[in-house]
Amino acid sequence: MNSVAKRLYFKREVVDGLLDYSNSNHPREGILLIRGKVKKDEIVVTQLIIPPLATHGESFSSFPTYMLPLDASILGVAHSHPSGTVAPSHGDLQNFWGRLMVIIGYPYEDEGDIGVFDREGARAIFTVID
Repeated sequence: MNSVAKRLYFKREVVDGLLDYSNSNHPREGILLIRGKVKKDEIVVTQLIIPPLATHGESFSSFPTYMLPLDASILGVAHSHPSGTVAPSHGDLQNFWGRLMVIIGYPYEDEGDIGVFDREGARAIFTVID
């Protein structure tokens, strides 16, 4: 069972956007906000947002969280790992924001290069939908 939700879905265009954005920022880390809908035990990720004043480095990415609007549809943060590791680092978990964290690992080819994690770093299973 998912630690994030019983059912977790990502729209196909979100998956494609995560992969494209990560690839376009490589070898720097890219960072995005993920937006979606929560209904009981189901989460559907529907949109990506570039955070305000995002910073992209070779081993980090960040943004000032105080710049975010009060928006309950923002579910968490997605960022790339140019190293190819699809697992949260200690620093990632310390800076966890929202309900879930998405990590996109190099070579950014398909949904197999995407990991979704809860606040404790446990991996969640997601399904891609159209």
